[in-house]
Amino acid sequence: MKRQKAKSKSNTVVIGVIPARYGSTRLPAKALAMIHGKPMIQHVYERCLKAKLLSEVLVATDDKRIFDAVINFGGNVVMTSKTHKSGTDRIGEAIKNIKCDVVVNIQGDEPMIAPDNIDKAIKPLIQDKSINVATLCISISDKKEISNPNVVKVVLDSNSNALYFSRSVIPFNRDTTKSEYFKHIGLYVYRKDYLMKLIKMKPSRLELTEKLEQLRVLESGQKIKVIETEIESYSVDTPADLRKIRKLIKS
Repeated sequence: MKRQKAKSKSNTVVIGVIPARYGSTRLPAKALAMIHGKPMIQHVYERCLKAKLLSEVLVATDDKRIFDAVINFGGNVVMTSKTHKSGTDRIGEAIKNIKCDVVVNIQGDEPMIAPDNIDKAIKPLIQDKSINVATLCISISDKKEISNPNVVKVVLDSNSNALYFSRSVIPFNRDTTKSEYFKHIGLYVYRKDYLMKLIKMKPSRLELTEKLEQLRVLESGQKIKVIETEIESYSVDTPADLRKIRKLIKS
């Protein structure tokens, strides 16, 4: 199949991979959920094509129904094993034989993903060869999200590297001093060589405790560069989320 290219302005070869499995506990087959005449995965794919720093966009799936849907809208897709326990493992299989410098893990359940956010996360790895992993965060404005365990919080050091990610409230405000809280946006950018090492590591203690895969990176001693954005990102995990997204895209 002829590969569909994104328009990249960088000499660095950056592959954007969208892992998409069929099974989902709260919303089965959500990758194929229709949103104004298009399956969700198509909305994600088409937004990725607008990112300036992506050289190529690829869907990695474990299901022929998703595979066929991507083929039908002219996308680039590969089949991967059904045994993968994480999207990162699926991405590793998808790109292991592709020549590239940087790999972007783009969530398949964010049909309103901003192309500018993708570029913001990629840029540090292009500018600084010492950075192996980057991701995004956004300041939390809704106080309800601070105590919501489904909203992952992140705290940063003075160089914008992640100190920790947690479902708990971090930092904990012991006194009345005002604190700023940041929500983690789950888009990951990896240098390919590092990604191939990461998927061979065993799940770490804190990763298993919090059920947050990025903690494996921190526990191994590696840094994660975190870029703040002002553009919110909305994921679809439940039927209620899907109804909300349909309204947002329509408006």
